[in-house]
Parts: sequence; C-alpha cells; structure tokens
Amino acid sequence: MKDAPPPARRRLRRLTDEEIALWLTVTKSVTPRAETVLPTPENPLPHTNAEPAPVATVAPPASLKPYRAPELPRLAALDRRLRQRLSRGQTGVDKVIDLHGLRQHEAHSALYHFLARAQGEGAKLVLVVTGKGEGRQGDYGEYGGGVLRRAVPMWLRAPDWRHLVIGFEEASRPHGGAGALYVRLRRHGKTER
Repeated sequence: MKDAPPPARRRLRRLTDEEIALWLTVTKSVTPRAETVLPTPENPLPHTNAEPAPVATVAPPASLKPYRAPELPRLAALDRRLRQRLSRGQTGVDKVIDLHGLRQHEAHSALYHFLARAQGEGAKLVLVVTGKGEGRQGDYGEYGGGVLRRAVPMWLRAPDWRHLVIGFEEASRPHGGAGALYVRLRRHGKTER
C-alpha cells in the first residue's frame, strides 16, 4: 500500500502595486493610541540573565462591581392538582400546536409564534405535540426520540423564551404522553421571579 502524497499547499497571491500603495497610505494615516505605544529607551541595556522585576498590578476602583447578568425566572413544573385534572380529563388545554412533519427551523419559528400569539390571547396552558420520533437507533447510541422531541425542551429552556414560558412537562397519556408537552405560559407582560 502506497503512502498518499501530502496535500498540495495553496499559494497566496501576490499583492499588486496598487494594493501595496493603498496599504502604505492607510498605515501612514493611522495614529496609534497612546497606551499601546511603548517608550523606547535612549540607551538600551544589554541583555542579562537576571530575573525580571515584578510588575505592579493596579486594583480596580472599589466603586466598580463585577457585571452580573440578571437572573432569569426559574422554570416551574405543573402543580400536582392541575396534572391530575389534565390526566383525568377534568380540565383541558387552551390551545394545541402539532409540529409533526415540520423541519427543525420551521418548527422553531412556528412554536415561538404560536406561544407568543397564545400568550397574547390569554392562554395559560398549551399542548405542544412533537411526536415520539422513529424507533431506530440515533446518532449517539440512544434509541427513539425524534429531533423535535429532543429540541423543543431545549428551546423552551432558552433565556430568550423565558418571557413566554413559566414551565413545561411531559403530557399525560390522553394528550400524547412522551410525544407531547404541556407548556404553562406567563401572563402577557409579566416576568416575575
């Protein structure tokens, strides 16, 4: 078996005289910032093997505090009574969206707009049907679970969606079981923590 030849290196093209002249003109017109220019000593010292002097560090002023991102509201699961009423059929969901047959980017957009519209209409609980996916082995060795079944919970946990979503949970059997999610929506304009 012969060794494959190494891949050929791609040569960079040479700059034209016009490009070089333009570059020189631009670099002459730029003035460096004062803090980036290092002063050059008039009489440089010869290089020695001595240890360099320690560099003094400047502490930030006490009035500056480190930046902390605002805390996001936590996601909350359905309370036990609501879950029981849903599984017994005593109460229903306000709206339903079925994402079967949609590609991931289509489903993402459709779900976001659906949740925003449902929130605007005053819905409190919606059902998102993702489907269970095919029963074949996935890329990472796990069985089952379609793309949307794995992706939708990640989308609902995202910080960009917290103004819409209070929490979510797998649906009960009458509503689709593992192939659907109950999603609790925030009241329009409320982001309490």
